[in-house]
Amino acid sequence: MDTVISRVGLREGSKSPWLLTYADGRQAVLRDQGPFDTEIAALTVAEANGVAAPRVLETGADGLLISVVPGSSKIPARPEPARIRATGAAVAVIHAVELAPTKDLPPRHRPIELVDFDDWRARRTASPLLLAAMEAVGTRPEPPHPTVLVHGDLWQGNTMWVDDELSAIIDWDCSGVGHPGVDLGSLRCDIALFHGPEHTDLVLEGWQEQAGREAPDVAYWDVVASLSTPPDVGEWLPNAVDQGRPDLDGPTLNARRDAFLRAALSRL
Repeated sequence: MDTVISRVGLREGSKSPWLLTYADGRQAVLRDQGPFDTEIAALTVAEANGVAAPRVLETGADGLLISVVPGSSKIPARPEPARIRATGAAVAVIHAVELAPTKDLPPRHRPIELVDFDDWRARRTASPLLLAAMEAVGTRPEPPHPTVLVHGDLWQGNTMWVDDELSAIIDWDCSGVGHPGVDLGSLRCDIALFHGPEHTDLVLEGWQEQAGREAPDVAYWDVVASLSTPPDVGEWLPNAVDQGRPDLDGPTLNARRDAFLRAALSRL
């Protein structure tokens, strides 16, 4: 590509990934915090299967260059049912891709598997509810399912929108293969955090309509997703603010996560 004339951080206004603008007017996104093998593999599979995602442009010494996708990842202050259903439907398109594990797309058994949430709970002291959830998951085998492509970090901040249209799902560095519930639970938990647990079934409506079948093992994966949050969800507040939600606070996020988790445990 041509000479870079502008470099703008896309996280919190000054952090990686970077939006690069070239002298000839073209733009690209630079991801400079590797390794990139998993993201490249996932985006390659996504492109081959019509998944709404950025495309790999090139790799080099500076990092991974991917295409710019239009829109914004800002999260509305009020729940928008059509948008939530559309996100669920887009996730079902991802899960239509059946894959066996590979070196670059390994098995995933929970969201954000690169983060050790067990250690986080040990360092912060887990609540009785979280301990009960850990026991519930620990005493049950993972539900069987043919392995499919999973995003691995599915939340609203990783979706891009142009008005009411989903343009892409971004940030595939936690992707791999696994049960569809890895992503479904993650997105349902995120909807609970940002909008309240009463809106989470909209995700299932969108997914099931697109997939043409019922989503399997929902309660189990809701528990797993809840355990893929910090003991104090308030520690994620900077992410919420960065996505346009300064109205949220730690007590609200914790109360919503715990209500979502209690409901899931009651259904196991």
